This record gives sequence, structure tokens and C-alpha cells, in this order.
Amino acid sequence: MMHFDTKRGLRALAFAGVAMAAPLTSLPALAQGSDTLVIARSMDVNSLDPQRAFCDTCQFYLTAVYETLVTLAPDNKSLVPNLAERWEVNDDFTEFTFHLKDATFADGSPVEASDVVWSFERLKNLKGSPSFLMDGLVGAEAVDAKTVKVTLEAPNGEFLNKVSAPYGGIVNAEVAMANGAIAGEEAATEDKAEPWFLANSAGSGPYMLKAYSPEAELRLGRNDAYHGEAPGFSEIVVTQISDAVSQAQALETGQVDIAMQIDPDTASSIRSDDVTTEVVPSYNFLYVGFIPGAKGMKDVLTPEVRTALALAIDYEGVLDFTVGGAGARQAAPIPNGFPGTAGLTPRERDLEKAKEMLAAAGAEDLKLVAGYPNDNIYGVDFNIMMQKVQQDFAEAGVELELKPLTWSVWRDELGAGEWGVTAIYYAPDYYGSGQYVSYFGMMEGFPWANRAGVGDSALVRNETEEKLYAQALAASGEEADAIYAKIAEEMMKEAIILPLVSPNLVLAYRSDIEGVRYSACCNLPLAEISRK
Repeated sequence: MMHFDTKRGLRALAFAGVAMAAPLTSLPALAQGSDTLVIARSMDVNSLDPQRAFCDTCQFYLTAVYETLVTLAPDNKSLVPNLAERWEVNDDFTEFTFHLKDATFADGSPVEASDVVWSFERLKNLKGSPSFLMDGLVGAEAVDAKTVKVTLEAPNGEFLNKVSAPYGGIVNAEVAMANGAIAGEEAATEDKAEPWFLANSAGSGPYMLKAYSPEAELRLGRNDAYHGEAPGFSEIVVTQISDAVSQAQALETGQVDIAMQIDPDTASSIRSDDVTTEVVPSYNFLYVGFIPGAKGMKDVLTPEVRTALALAIDYEGVLDFTVGGAGARQAAPIPNGFPGTAGLTPRERDLEKAKEMLAAAGAEDLKLVAGYPNDNIYGVDFNIMMQKVQQDFAEAGVELELKPLTWSVWRDELGAGEWGVTAIYYAPDYYGSGQYVSYFGMMEGFPWANRAGVGDSALVRNETEEKLYAQALAASGEEADAIYAKIAEEMMKEAIILPLVSPNLVLAYRSDIEGVRYSACCNLPLAEISRK
């Protein structure tokens, strides 16, 4: 989920400042039947502004406080109505018309088409991390108070999926503007609302923001004016606990109801009958990335050498080494279960062929440096993962120097092309493969093409991918799936992005809590959770 670019540039900075685990004695004592839900997690909040926020915590916060036009069903694939009760799409996926249901914001005012127009324009014009959701937006028009027409400059069969992302939530425009928010083209420089959004919310969701203390606590209260079914709690408290062991301890003692970042090993140590743990597949993955445009790498990290290095990795061993097998392998930089991945075969190690290819390329004594964040994400320690890659490369005769870095230093050195290998992770913002192509695709101006070329995307440009991507956006259903499969195969041939492990997700909660599930767009849908 982490990457530095116009999409997600702030998220890692939030991780860099994560506080140490809160003393468990500071947590509120919970009694059975409490009307307060307490959640433990290491918070990565970069903002609470609905059009600036971009983080894992932001996903479930925004979903609880703001509502999107459409949302992702529990099957993590289908779209269902939310603020829009129905919609129409033209044949070439350039015009989308949404019909709003009767709904109200937390102040009691109606949700109207003008709020949708304003929210989409602000999302686009703030030019923040989530602004990519509005890429290609020509305009949004309020046809009447309950009808919105959105026009795109080019076909995009994933637009409905994109607006299901939490960052596409609709804001009470009048309230936001009264507190410094701007939706016009000058928004990126003139909008002053972010401080206000750190203490207030302006949505139509089942909860409202009550208080936020950075690196300590996020507190939500029930929205009594909510137009739908009342949520299960009068208050939700998200409390900062950084490590899995401390989260598990707080869960077992009943000081928290849900622990969001417990890894499989820690989960296996929980013995309390009052705690439920479920292990489910996730769409998150960690990967190694090659940077042929890095200093001294243009004639080194050639396609042949990259392919050889990809063959040198023991992928099954990485899975066992990092998560004890509690995860899945992934063929391409599109997660298992997303469009285009059904028929893909994950890479297999072929050490002898790797050696032969390195020798043929004159790279028998290859020396590389890997710079990566010194962190633990989704239960995977980057150092452990990269030590395994280092061992695998050594067996192929390649020396890999490991350079664990703070997030800020990693970002700076990555942009400067200081090393040819990195490792990072990704998680979805919505269900759809287009987001992965637009991030990992070797196309002019795209984030990883710029990263791999260190600003010169032409170095790694794949024109076949460009043509296929345009076709995919103009298609739908099985036709789109087939095109995304071809794109995935192109990505595998490039051998620039090598997915290593897709860790399973542990859902851990007190046994009197129900409705806990993993959402591919929204992380943890708070409105569905209640106490038995």
C-alpha cells in the first residue's frame, strides 16, 4: 500500500512518526455490554480531510463518517448502491449518471447533487494523494437536486469502482466551504480546511468525528441524524498500540474489542476463550522492485539480468521465511482474485537457468544494493524478507548489500536513484485491476515507470502495455478480464516488479463482537459491527 508519488506520497511519513505502544493501563476498562467499541491499531493517519486523507486508518474512518455514491459488497467484488440508488452508464464508459436517494448530512441538511459535484471537483483539484480517482474528469454536472452527470475525457470501465473508494466520499459542501474548503482549480494552493477537518467532520455516514489526538487516539460518535439504520455503538475509540504482542495482550484482557494488526504467529499464542481469531486471505502484497535507471544500473539491470534474478528467488522459501506459510504467492503485481489473474502461474525458482543467464549477460560477479524501509508491514519484517532474497541471490553468485532505511531517507534515496533494488508493499483502494496497471505499468508518466527509470520512463516503456490498458478501460466483464490477463503477462515479462508474498490477514476480536470482516476497499466497515 505504500509508495511515494502523487497518489500516496504522505502515507509513509505517517508511518515514520508512529508512536510507541500505548501503556495498556491508559486504555479504558471495558465492561460487558459497553456501548463503546475500542479498536487497537498502529495509526498511520496523514490527514482527516476527506479529500486529502490517504492511509489504512483513513479507509475505515472515512467509510464510517462519509458515504460514497456506490460501495463494495461483502463479496469484495460487486458494487451496490450507497448514496446513489441507481445509475446509468453510456456505451463507451465516458458518461455516468447517478440518481441520489433521500439522505441527510449530520447537520440535518439534505445530500444533493451539488454536494457530489463539489466533492468530486475538490478531490480532483486538491492534487493530493487520492486525486488519481478523478483522473480524466472533464466535468460533473448537477442535472437537478438528485441527479448528477459525470463526464470523462476517455473511456474508463472502472470509474464506478473508483468512486467506491473511501476517498470518493461526499462532503457537505456548504459546511466545508464555511470552514475554508475550496473546490476550484486554485484548491491545491488556496484551500485552508485541513486543520478544521482534524477536529470536525461534514459527512452523511453513521458516525461523526468527536476528537483526534495524533499518534494517540481517534474518537467517533454516533450520528443521530443518520438516514439509515442506527450503528451498533454510541462511540468508537481507535487507540494507538503499535506492536502485535501489545495489541494481543490488550485484546485478551478485554481492554480493547478489536486488534487490527495481529500477525499469525501472535494470533496462535492467544489462549483466551473470550477472543475470536479468523485468518483470511488478503489482497495486500509485498514485492521487490528493480530500478534500471539507478546510478550505474542502465547497463547492468537489463531485461535478461532482471529475468535471471527473478529466477534466482526461492518464492516458496520466502513465503515460509516471512509468514510461516500463512499467505499466498502472487504471479503479477495484480493481487490474486482481481480481474485478469485467474489463469496466471506464479514464477518458480530455476537456479541453474538463472546462473546460465547471468553468465551469458556477463554478470557472473554482479553486485547490487537494496534500499528499503526498515519496517514491519502486514506482519512481514522487511529485513527478514530481504535477508532471504540476499541468500537466494548469493546462491546465484550475486552479492546483494542490504540497506534498511527510515521512511524519509528511503524516499529521498529512491528518488535520487541511489540503488538498483528496493522492496515495498501495496494494498487496494477499490476492487479493480486498473489501479495496479496505472501504478506498476511501464507507461510514460506512470509512477513505477518513472521510478524504474529515475524520471526517465522511456527507459522502461512498454508500448504493448499502453495499448492494452486503453483497451481494458474501454471494455467490461470477461472482455476486460482477458485484456488485464495479457497486461499481467507483460508485467511478468518485464521482471521489474516481483511480488514475493501476499500475507493472510488475522481478524482478532472479543467473542461478544459481531460483524467484523475484511473489506478490499474500506479495511474494516465499522457500521456493520455490533455487540451481541
